[in-house]
Amino acid sequence: MKLGWIGTGVMGAAIVRNLMVAGYEMTVYNRTKRKADDLVANGATWADTPAEVAQNSDVVFTMVGFPSDVEQVYFGHDGIFEGLTAGKTVIDMTTSQPKLAVKIADYATAHGMQALDAPVSGGDIGAKNATLTVMVGGDEQTYTAMLPLFNVLGHKVNHFGAAGTGQHAKMANQIMIAGTMTGLTEMLLYTKAAGLEPEKVLATLSSGGADNWSMDNYVPRILKDDYTPGFFARHFLKDLRIALSEADAMGLNLVATAQAKRLYEVMVDVKGLGDQGTQGLINIY
Repeated sequence: MKLGWIGTGVMGAAIVRNLMVAGYEMTVYNRTKRKADDLVANGATWADTPAEVAQNSDVVFTMVGFPSDVEQVYFGHDGIFEGLTAGKTVIDMTTSQPKLAVKIADYATAHGMQALDAPVSGGDIGAKNATLTVMVGGDEQTYTAMLPLFNVLGHKVNHFGAAGTGQHAKMANQIMIAGTMTGLTEMLLYTKAAGLEPEKVLATLSSGGADNWSMDNYVPRILKDDYTPGFFARHFLKDLRIALSEADAMGLNLVATAQAKRLYEVMVDVKGLGDQGTQGLINIY
């Protein structure tokens, strides 16, 4: 099985490496070519366009930034659907809009192809260590056929139903993460104001009911003034906007998530810190 990958950013590049270690032949494309140089040097094949990736692959993965990028990569000039032929499969791992996942799946089905939406959680650490959580929507038979690939890059894979349901599951994940990120930020501010040792507080909270993945992975970075992105703040803001839009369409008023979105808007849109990791939220307080 020949694989294609479009979007070799922080997480994408790490996942491609794991697939190559597992023995898969990879063709890669990224908008900024230099971000794929290391992969090509280690055996991946470069393609000049998404269409060329599709022509040379049985399964094409995408992991890009925003829904507009997904739309362009699939439906634009030299996009995937210009090179993909019947019988092949596309898997979008971008956190994107459920309705766009449905659009991609509908087009694929109409042309004899298969499509899954499969966003992930676990950040750069999960991508490097192949411990991602994968949330999949789409045809169940296609999901079963692709499961060996998902198992290479993740340790927890769940199928939620028809096209778009993987994206809905990721929105639920991001709603939860919004709470943990604001919680860990304000916990650190309180710790400092109270004159406590942050390392000791972290060790204590990590052993009790307050423990959570965000705190365990991001507080140590904050204590080292490390704001490099395991996950870009601008991408997280995009996710929260999608989540709240979907919630609004379902008649839900998610007050805490809306407040988290407002804080990340200050970070990204006002302070211009969108290229920091999500842990950089503490820099706006």
